[in-house]
Amino acid sequence: MALILRYMRLTDIQQVVAIDKVSFNPAWSPRSYAYEIAESNYSHMVVLESIDENPANASPPRHTPNGAMNSVTNPFKRFIKSLAPRSNVQRRGTGESTIVGYGGLWNIVDEAHISTIAIRPDARGRGWGELLLVGMIRKSIVLKAAYIVLEVRVSNVTAQNLYHKYQFTQWGIKPRYYHNNGEDAFDMRCDLSDPVYHQWIEGRYSEIVAAQRFVDQYTTTPHPPNRLY
Repeated sequence: MALILRYMRLTDIQQVVAIDKVSFNPAWSPRSYAYEIAESNYSHMVVLESIDENPANASPPRHTPNGAMNSVTNPFKRFIKSLAPRSNVQRRGTGESTIVGYGGLWNIVDEAHISTIAIRPDARGRGWGELLLVGMIRKSIVLKAAYIVLEVRVSNVTAQNLYHKYQFTQWGIKPRYYHNNGEDAFDMRCDLSDPVYHQWIEGRYSEIVAAQRFVDQYTTTPHPPNRLY
């Protein structure tokens, strides 16, 4: 199995939405992802792609509902439908490709903002969420952001512990931030201006590269010039 960290593509939307729907309530719409990928000048969406290099051992593709892409509107609807896979598994060359996680990063002036991060339920517990987090932090440093922010449910202690590990601190509370149940969110932030922190992140990044053996096509890769890809 090979892992690739790369920019999200329009053809990834079907798989990403499937993960989103089992991870969050409410989930983002396919149209929202299309906007972030192809229209926004501030968005750096990322996926973690797993490629099975021995497809003979792969399980049959699992189909998603036919209407999964119905909410994508022009100018992307026809384009995405023509390219979207019919299942949650894509084939690349001789291997089978699956999106196992994704994240959303905005960069506006000197602020980086992690908008979303999720891992497929059957792929959790392997350190891939941490890989995505470190990838987005490293990308933010490359983009010269002075600090990075995110929101997290006050009840999500597991996620908070991961963010504390990477020196995020609680700056405040956003009351009733989550619309599905009115739960509050912690506003968490991390200072990216300290060169010592840059060195520490590079050390953690090197350790994760060694442990996960992934290919990084995201953190130092310029934003793809052709957004409709």
